[in-house]
Amino acid sequence: MKAKEIRIKGKVHDAGYRLFLLSEAERLFIDKFDARNILVNEEQYLIVLVEGAEEKINRFVEFAESNYPAEASVESVEVKDYGEAVRSIDSFRQSFMVFQLTKIAQAGVGMLKKQDIMLGKMDTMLAKQDKTIKVIKEESEKTREVIMDEGEKTRGVVKEESEKTREVPREKIVEDVEWVKEEIVAIKATLDRIKEKVGVV
Repeated sequence: MKAKEIRIKGKVHDAGYRLFLLSEAERLFIDKFDARNILVNEEQYLIVLVEGAEEKINRFVEFAESNYPAEASVESVEVKDYGEAVRSIDSFRQSFMVFQLTKIAQAGVGMLKKQDIMLGKMDTMLAKQDKTIKVIKEESEKTREVIMDEGEKTRGVVKEESEKTREVPREKIVEDVEWVKEEIVAIKATLDRIKEKVGVV
């Protein structure tokens, strides 16, 4: 049996790194496996412990030195012998799943809190919207009343002007008729004089 410690430095947290390496350890049928994220002077490290048959451990180390999850950015990989006990891969898998479920639950609680905040904001927005609708309705009624009043005034002015306009032609017609009458009288008088001169009775 052989045990190794692999220390991976870089952007290695929240990149799915532990699950990535766990999958490879399971593929190689490695019996013992552990992995944990740590911070040293604000720098991210992933510490991986593996124990098993020498050939399997060597293949795992080769994989860990040259393969990284897409979201990770690795600066260095250091490998050294490890002399202490390593827990079983089953034990790691169970605790890892519990840890991931805890993170999911915490994220869910956080989302519920955000949802409550958003619902509160929506209630405030709906209340403001109701006030705005009320103001719009009130202003709309006032505007309708003003328009109706102005419409009545305009109709009154139009009617008045229409009456005045109607009076002007009536007066003109009366004038024209009087003028025509005067002309007819003048024409008759002229005809009568012509008849006298001509001798037509």
